[in-house]
Amino acid sequence: MCEVTVVLPVFNAAPTIGRAIGSILDQTLHDIRLIVVDDGSTDGTADAVRQVGDPRLRFVPRTHGGVAAATNAAVQLADTPLIARMDADDFAHPTKLERQLHLLTSHDFDAVGCRVRIVDEAGQASRSMSRYERWINDETIESEQIAALRFVEFPLVNPTILARRSYFELGFRDDELPEDYDLMLRAAAAGMRFGKVREILFDWSDGADRLTRNDSRYSADAFARCRRRHLLTGPLNGAPLVDLWGVGQTGKPWLRWLQENNIEVRRAYEVDGRKVGGQMHGVNVVHPSDLAGADGTPLLIAVGADGARPTILPQIEKRNYVCGRDAWFVA
Repeated sequence: MCEVTVVLPVFNAAPTIGRAIGSILDQTLHDIRLIVVDDGSTDGTADAVRQVGDPRLRFVPRTHGGVAAATNAAVQLADTPLIARMDADDFAHPTKLERQLHLLTSHDFDAVGCRVRIVDEAGQASRSMSRYERWINDETIESEQIAALRFVEFPLVNPTILARRSYFELGFRDDELPEDYDLMLRAAAAGMRFGKVREILFDWSDGADRLTRNDSRYSADAFARCRRRHLLTGPLNGAPLVDLWGVGQTGKPWLRWLQENNIEVRRAYEVDGRKVGGQMHGVNVVHPSDLAGADGTPLLIAVGADGARPTILPQIEKRNYVCGRDAWFVA
């Protein structure tokens, strides 16, 4: 019985769709299905897909409605217990699905990703995305890291995801927010668990025409609104007060936002000696060495400097905080 269906929404990607399809059909996990939903392409995409002669491929043309609607349509057509995502300009390494399937089933995860190589249109390393690539590949590997850092950025690359169909059946919402990040945060709030294969098994294209570079739903502002919406409905729901680590360039906007949403900031922690002992927007600022022990009050950690988060983690763990339960990194 086939376990995995790969869903691939596509719009005007004639030059790359054949390579993307080939990378899925050439997987070492042979017993798969691939559903390509053409979201009203006006170039040669449809012809390129139809040229692929493989019975495992199902081609579904539809009127243009956007990536969320196209992906949801593909999910509805899938009848397997596991579903994987793919994009038309990316490349999956041959063992990707096999390695992910093993990790998902052996650890009882709900969704898994993998390490990636972010490349430009020429297939070379994307310098503009190098910091995000390091974060994806080095800081968000373990399940606990993914949970704790999910309000910093999307800790999984969406087209790498292999998940139980219950994850995808939550549905991509077509609104002003990044639909993939929104889905992941809703799934995490529902108690779903995430993992990541340690190998680099995916080439993620950072081309100039990619939606993430041209659509307002994937702007920095949209991602900020997404994480804040989910914080309010999740960890901060009903919280009368919080503690905040960081009132520098990253932390000050969070302090203002919390106060604007009528959430009292009990105290702020800051390493900058010029701020320690004073107040910031009426909140006392103390040094992290005076961090109180965990008492159920949410702790938001708003730091942006390279290398800061790994040094903060052991400090809060000594005070019995558990990242992803009562402490969250934000950005």
